[in-house]
Amino acid sequence: MDRRERIDTEEREIDLRELFFVLFHKKGIILLVTFVFILGAVLMTKLVITPIYVSSAKVYVISRQNQDSVATNQDLSAATQLTNDAKVVITSREVMEQVIEKLNLDMTAEVLAGIVSVSNDNNTRILTIRVSHADPYMARDIADAVVDISTSNVEEKMGVEKMNIVDSANIPEYPSKPSLKKNVVIAGAAGLVFSCMVILAVYLFNDKIRSAEDVERYLGLTNIGIIPVSDEIGAEKKKGKEKKRNKR
Repeated sequence: MDRRERIDTEEREIDLRELFFVLFHKKGIILLVTFVFILGAVLMTKLVITPIYVSSAKVYVISRQNQDSVATNQDLSAATQLTNDAKVVITSREVMEQVIEKLNLDMTAEVLAGIVSVSNDNNTRILTIRVSHADPYMARDIADAVVDISTSNVEEKMGVEKMNIVDSANIPEYPSKPSLKKNVVIAGAAGLVFSCMVILAVYLFNDKIRSAEDVERYLGLTNIGIIPVSDEIGAEKKKGKEKKRNKR
């Protein structure tokens, strides 16, 4: 590394140190802005955003020719393949319309299908039906209705045994979203980054000469000397300003 590169590296290190001290001296503003962001996130989560509750039910899918016979490996393999087809039937328009009619819901089949999700975790034959709604009791009722109506539809359309209910729909005690903890963390990080960026931007775009070192660094001039301002001169200036105000 030659002398010029070494000087450039030292200047970059000095700049980073200066930026750190700028942020350190403005830590009160940074903390205040971060607190305001966090407070806003708490108020938004508690007062503005509608909480959503999720009720879930589980059903078991199996296909076999004779209900009294023991399920064979072929039956189990066929049932595993049928679970994906059953997921489509459960969220079909026909099932959604029957659920709307049963519960007298004020929504379309497309809207209802948007709040209903079906999954089979770890590729099992157990399907989990989840319903998201602002009312936890309505979420439970819709999930139960979807299970009751879809079981007969799956049996009729796919020719499989009626799905067995593993878990009935529950009444969720706590909302699944919004997450207060998550929103607070995101808001705190956003407030911290925003305040630091604004402070650094103001500092970097400020082209005022604040010290003798700035004269040497930015103007390339050497300081011959520094003339101090005595307290007496400052006091005389203050007295002069006060006299002018009294005359007015």
